[in-house]
Amino acid sequence: MSTPDTESADTESTPGTDRLDADRLDTVAAPVPRNPTDASSDNTAPIRLLTPDGDRLPLAAYDPYIADLTDADLVGLLRDMVIARRLDEESTALQRQGELGLWASLRGQEAAQVGSARALRADDMVFPTYREHAVAWCRGIDPLDVLGLFRGTAHGGWDVDEHGFQTYAIVVGSQVLHATGYAMGVTKETRTGLGRRPVGTAHRPVATTGGTGGTAGSGGTAGDGDGLPATLVYFGDGASSQGDVNEAFNWAGVFEAPVVFFCQNNHWAISEPTRRQTRVPIYFRARGFGITGIRVDGNDVLATLAVTRWALRQARQGRPALVEAVTYRMGAHTTADDPSRYRQASELARWGALDPIQRMAAYLRGRGLLDDDAASALDREADALAATMRQRCLNLPDPAPLSLFDHVYAHDTEELVDARATFADFTETGSTETDFTEAGLPETGSTEAEQGEPAYRNEPSHRGEPSYWNEQAHRNEPSRPAGTAQRAERPGGPPAAVRTGATVRAAVVRPASTVAVTAARGVRKAL
Repeated sequence: MSTPDTESADTESTPGTDRLDADRLDTVAAPVPRNPTDASSDNTAPIRLLTPDGDRLPLAAYDPYIADLTDADLVGLLRDMVIARRLDEESTALQRQGELGLWASLRGQEAAQVGSARALRADDMVFPTYREHAVAWCRGIDPLDVLGLFRGTAHGGWDVDEHGFQTYAIVVGSQVLHATGYAMGVTKETRTGLGRRPVGTAHRPVATTGGTGGTAGSGGTAGDGDGLPATLVYFGDGASSQGDVNEAFNWAGVFEAPVVFFCQNNHWAISEPTRRQTRVPIYFRARGFGITGIRVDGNDVLATLAVTRWALRQARQGRPALVEAVTYRMGAHTTADDPSRYRQASELARWGALDPIQRMAAYLRGRGLLDDDAASALDREADALAATMRQRCLNLPDPAPLSLFDHVYAHDTEELVDARATFADFTETGSTETDFTEAGLPETGSTEAEQGEPAYRNEPSHRGEPSYWNEQAHRNEPSRPAGTAQRAERPGGPPAAVRTGATVRAAVVRPASTVAVTAARGVRKAL
């Protein structure tokens, strides 16, 4: 990419400051190639340390960031991914069986999540979307707490300070602004000494599940123990089009917030491909906001770990970074989605050959760190954890209705107390003195006496007539353009629908399953 013209009139408007910013833009915010010292290398090729076959690719610029990993750490990275996938499969099955309201699968993105999560320090903070289940696992969150969100029994009750992991964000892109504001607060607290507690005292307990146990994020030769606590925020390629996300980039760049923006480019924003989001690689956007941009193979857990460590180190020095992890969403967007309607099976097969778990397993087998017995033991451990999680999920108690009003604010407001009392009266007696119906809501500028009875209350209703639901379809009616269906002629009746059968019945419609849940364990084996 060409460098900007630093001699333009704009750079001379404020001597000593704008010129410094221009120099910083050239040296810091330029997209980072595979080898930062080689300006001739291909900027768009993602950084990769493992081939799809599991062969190690040396890369001098990033090898030091994983040089401290022990054999146990390497096996632990694989273990994290295998367990994350198995728990994800079980959660999908729970939803298909009616035990969860929804589930957003992470299948295919295990390396992007585990590699980035294991790069973190204990005092760092994570802002997730609704798909970072593997990150939650790495930060010590009980999987049952995550399932509670999708079962409707909780709103996310873990201690964010203890785990350094915020609650899931459903509103697309909203968490990116939140993360930037949090990171700016970290900087301010450090400089002013303000705040309820010293910055960086958030503590994640030592993992009791073995594997990396957080040791992969200790910094090692990367020198990650220095600098501010960093903030890592996740979002997808679709969210990159949100105004909130781009505003966050700008705020972070201007205020040098210690934040890393981690975009999991899984190629699909629900049913829209990435090419509908941007004409250039997403990480190229960083330059326009004066922050560092870098692209990594998101199916390579070692490269993701190394690049995220590098980006976190930059952020701790007041240089926010945008990491684009190129990966693929192997499953549906959520269990309410049918990806077969908008993507080809050949595309799925092509990315299936780049599976992140198989890649890491092949690398470990080549180093003599994994054999069939160890792989089988890992699968058995993952199966046992999934079975335990399933039973615990089924045993989750339904929350008391009045708990809906708990923890809404730090202190109850008068309105909240009144609402709780009204709802309590309704649940106990089945009625309240308050009319919540449409008729009970007065129009602006008029009294209830002036309004009188709503007109529709005086209209005859035909909903109770058997013939209404059983009348014959009018097969010879002229066709209408889509969206021009008219209301039924009967007053009080629902809109007329296009009837395709002789009889219209009220029925429960259940969508067909889009994810096959197979009992054949041999098909699912990760290794």
